[in-house]
Amino acid sequence: MWKRLLGVTLLLQGVCALAGDLSFLAEPADAAVIPNRPLILHCHAEGEPPINITWYKDGEPLPRGAHTQQLRNGTLRIANFQKRRPNASDAGEYGCAAQNRYGRLLSRKAKVQVAFLSHFHVNPQPMAVPVGGAARFQCLTTAVPPATIIWERNRTALIPSDPRFTVLPDGILQISGVTRDDIAPYRCLARNGANSRHSKEAWLTLTDSTHQEPIILSGPQNLTLTVHQTAILECVSTGNPRPVVSWSRLDGRSIGVEGVQVLGNGNLMISDVAVKHSGVYFVQWPQSVTHTPGDNATFSCEAQGSPEPKLIWLKNGKSLIPQGNTRLSADNHTLTILRVTSADEALYQCVAENRAGTIQASARLAVTLPQDAPRAPEEVKAEPISANSIQVLHIRKDGDSTTQEIQEALSKTTFKHTINNLEPSTNYILFLRAYSPLGASRDSKTISVTTLGKVPKTPAFSVTVLNESSVRVSWDAAGAHRYRLEYRRIPSTAFQGTQTLPGNQTSFTFHGLELSSLYEIKLVAFIAGEEGNSTSGFVSLKPNWNVAPDLAQSCSCEGGGVTMSGLVLGIHITVACIVLCLLLFFVVHWK
Repeated sequence: MWKRLLGVTLLLQGVCALAGDLSFLAEPADAAVIPNRPLILHCHAEGEPPINITWYKDGEPLPRGAHTQQLRNGTLRIANFQKRRPNASDAGEYGCAAQNRYGRLLSRKAKVQVAFLSHFHVNPQPMAVPVGGAARFQCLTTAVPPATIIWERNRTALIPSDPRFTVLPDGILQISGVTRDDIAPYRCLARNGANSRHSKEAWLTLTDSTHQEPIILSGPQNLTLTVHQTAILECVSTGNPRPVVSWSRLDGRSIGVEGVQVLGNGNLMISDVAVKHSGVYFVQWPQSVTHTPGDNATFSCEAQGSPEPKLIWLKNGKSLIPQGNTRLSADNHTLTILRVTSADEALYQCVAENRAGTIQASARLAVTLPQDAPRAPEEVKAEPISANSIQVLHIRKDGDSTTQEIQEALSKTTFKHTINNLEPSTNYILFLRAYSPLGASRDSKTISVTTLGKVPKTPAFSVTVLNESSVRVSWDAAGAHRYRLEYRRIPSTAFQGTQTLPGNQTSFTFHGLELSSLYEIKLVAFIAGEEGNSTSGFVSLKPNWNVAPDLAQSCSCEGGGVTMSGLVLGIHITVACIVLCLLLFFVVHWK
């Protein structure tokens, strides 16, 4: 019984369906470099010339320097690879970009590391086994690039042709059918281009040969591989008599025979790992397409592997953000461009990425006009005529087809149109597109126009005298963004105490007013930057006033005219007139 997890690289490929399409012939590959040695990274592209190649490191443009050289064919050469430079290192992620007049493509990312070989994390341990039993030694180190492991007995390399000795790639030595001749010290030699090291020695000895129940010394471990690699699943057992090892899949499916064989006395080797070995794998790549203006374009890209890859989209080498007429499905598998225009012409890339690496596929969107298609409207003008409407005009020149029509269901002889139900104080970008049975024209030149502002309505308010020097002003919410509240002392013409209040505030109290004075209070509402008409009210402060609420009411003031009703000032004038009339009456009577 065994369990496995096979990872696969993401096999995506672009389809060049359009002449002049840009595609990569060679992309940079992962590399492990020995310090002070040269680094060579390839980047070759084909398509309509001229093609410009630029290099990036860790997402930033690679600066040209004395130690970096870009060859004519696009290849990058670093003559003296350095593990550490001032404020930098030559190690990192490298990528190239290819660009011609049709667009721009980004290559896969290549991981460039400094070559090294660590000390051993696991050294072989002494073993005592019966004659005819099985022994297992292991040594483990970390290395970039991966180290080659060679086993030694008595400090002499083992003969690889001896069928009793099985060496696995991950530093494991298995010995089956142990004999007295196998008694010796064992060690391993690990080496790569950066260094070479010997492990500690471990002795193999014999025990009494008695009956022993079969046991598995080491069983299979989960693996994550890329396609075309070789998978080796270990199973080494011992016992007396020697046990027989058999393999099966946990999901009940057949292991198959093609590319599958037993290595040594129980290990399972699967050569050239493929889709059928991982169980889940499917790829769909985007196709280059040609559309006329106004059509909808769709690109599909799907990649499945282990671990699940992440998909991102690029437009001319830059991250594609869904906005305007661009839509991405929830899983990023489908890119849709609605009502394509010439601005959508580009090279689009689908990039799939997981721990196994990155791979990309590209497709080109070409936007062409059919022969005799209508021309784009010219001399388009727009002007606001109200807070909610804009009037759009364009000119038809002599010789233009009279069959072309404008969207919004305009007749072919109408060259002025009003767009209604817009937002006030809002900027709009407008363009026209002509249609005929042959297709759509390119978009006209865009124009920008702003609707007129909506004049806010200032609410009426009431004034409550709180004491001999304070009054409270109250009003109902009117949907304004903000208010300006101020007062002036009669007969002064200058307002003071100006307060800017938020739109959700409905009252404010003025303090420190003068006794026995008459005041005018003014309220103004604002929406965005538009100022509404003001409302005003008067209030008089007298000594020992028995305060009652709502003594003063506001009035609406428009065009400089003021209408006052129920005001204290009016009461004062009326009382004065009555007193004068009584005095005149008594003077005449006594005469």
